[in-house]
Amino acid sequence: MADGTVARSSRGHRTICLPVSEDAYTRAVNDPAAFRGLLDEGFRTMPELFPPDFGRGYELKDGRMSVKQGLPIRRILLRDGTAYSVRPSFLMPYMTARVADVEGPLFLRKFGVPYWALAHVFGGDPMSWFRMECGLGRFRLVGTTVRRAELPVHLLADEHHQSLDGKKLYIATTVGAGCVLGAEPTEAAGAVELTAAYGVFKAEARDVAPKYTPKTVNTDGWKATRAAWKALFRRAVLLLCFLHGWLKIRDRAKHLKDQFAEVSRRVWEAYHAPDRRCFRQRLRRLEEWAGKHLRGAVLEDVRNLCRKGGQFAVAYRYPGGHRTSNMLDRQMRGMNRYFDHGQHLHGTLRTCRLHCRAWALLWNFAPWHPATTREDQGWQCPAERLNRHRYHDSWLQNLLVSASLNGYRSPLPQNP
Repeated sequence: MADGTVARSSRGHRTICLPVSEDAYTRAVNDPAAFRGLLDEGFRTMPELFPPDFGRGYELKDGRMSVKQGLPIRRILLRDGTAYSVRPSFLMPYMTARVADVEGPLFLRKFGVPYWALAHVFGGDPMSWFRMECGLGRFRLVGTTVRRAELPVHLLADEHHQSLDGKKLYIATTVGAGCVLGAEPTEAAGAVELTAAYGVFKAEARDVAPKYTPKTVNTDGWKATRAAWKALFRRAVLLLCFLHGWLKIRDRAKHLKDQFAEVSRRVWEAYHAPDRRCFRQRLRRLEEWAGKHLRGAVLEDVRNLCRKGGQFAVAYRYPGGHRTSNMLDRQMRGMNRYFDHGQHLHGTLRTCRLHCRAWALLWNFAPWHPATTREDQGWQCPAERLNRHRYHDSWLQNLLVSASLNGYRSPLPQNP
């Protein structure tokens, strides 16, 4: 959105999603006492999924029958007169499908499997799968992903280049704690446009924590990116990515063979310096060595790296800050494969926006390789590892429950 905010669907924003089996839901939905017990137990154990005034009292309201799924959907009325629907987690939003029927195909979408291939194997038509995936993009990324954890205070940000019908778009991507927390497409990469794009992350983050400000943000040297983050969070410290400086040297020096190996060793020896003073000393030695052994563009790139030593050294004051963009680059490699396999972006800018946000949630919630799960103490995806919690063993139901109230988080305190 142009003003850095996210439009809310009133229907989705007023839907509570509960992790419940179909048998338990069927037994309780037509029994007022049992349904109240289901809600009260959910609020006792998972208050973050409910609206802030829920604990002050509610009454059961009328329900409606879902024609698509043949199941009743109950509504509740809070004391302030606001009505909320209660959807079980085994149903997709808007009752489009049962989760068991679509979680396999949507898992394959994480790897960019084409929609026509999903239709060929699982039935339906390609556009139905496209619409179902893009529907996930209505959820708020930050509120859905960060449900039980503190917001990450050390972030990374960069723009990923994609094309829409031959026209370049820039996806302003924000990453923290291994999760994608922002993926907002914009048609230009100037400071004004990027401020609006990254401003969506700020708006969503401050729904979760009204006074949130990151400590550090790792960026490359693009002035518009740095200006955007300074405009959004004046107190945040911007860390310059060391890796980008090295990549310029590598691209110019890799033909030098033995000299390239020595340049590489000296550059990364400086990076791994134990403290700020040692880091600056090693950069000075690198510059002296380069003046004696290198020539031309390679020498100039090494000198440029060394001249930025003061900017790189700022990271030593913030031990948790990211000195390189490696964490963000891993996400962007996945994003690039995903959109390349789908022949890039299609449709209107609004559709592209939903598509980018849907990819981010698939990345955050779809399961890792089993070996990665074992290495991460049994957590199956980045969102689980961040929250140290899993609402449901089904990854898609875990996502849908996390997206209760469309992932919107009110700053008002709960009142159990």
